[in-house]
Amino acid sequence: MPGGRQVTLAPLDEKVDHVRGSPAGHLIIEYGDYECPYSRQAFHAIEQVEQRLGGNVRFAFRHFPLTGIHPHALAAAAAAEAAAVQGRFWDMHELLFDRQKALEDGDLRGYAAQLGLDVAAFDRDRPGTAVADRIRRDAGSGLASGQVLGTPTLFIDGMVHRGGYDPPALLAVLTP
Repeated sequence: MPGGRQVTLAPLDEKVDHVRGSPAGHLIIEYGDYECPYSRQAFHAIEQVEQRLGGNVRFAFRHFPLTGIHPHALAAAAAAEAAAVQGRFWDMHELLFDRQKALEDGDLRGYAAQLGLDVAAFDRDRPGTAVADRIRRDAGSGLASGQVLGTPTLFIDGMVHRGGYDPPALLAVLTP
């Protein structure tokens, strides 16, 4: 451990965290920001790694909106959580990264409609306490780890990953 300190990372909670993939696989937890271009690069790299490794990788995403430099990050995270209420987190997650330059309120509502969500419910849920608490929980767990200083920050099997997050770098760690 750096400086002899144990990293304290909030354990994966199947009932709360957004997670996909086999429980038997290596676990990647990403702290990301939908407006961060580097989080977008990590999103695409992790997708490639998931395709390559199939059942040997598990992925969880936690929100860490950098509101000081990304004015739309919090609204985008709220949109993802409002979509999650309707069971469509991963679909919205993908849309937000694919359309990263269009994160205004009208864009977010359009994505909800495109996904076939109940837009009125989406609009009610976005500013709600449950959505805000969920985003705070994720960001707070990143801060509590002492390791999340920006986005993306990846943890692989519980250890912070300070290397590259391109597919070859991730595959080198996941398939030594």
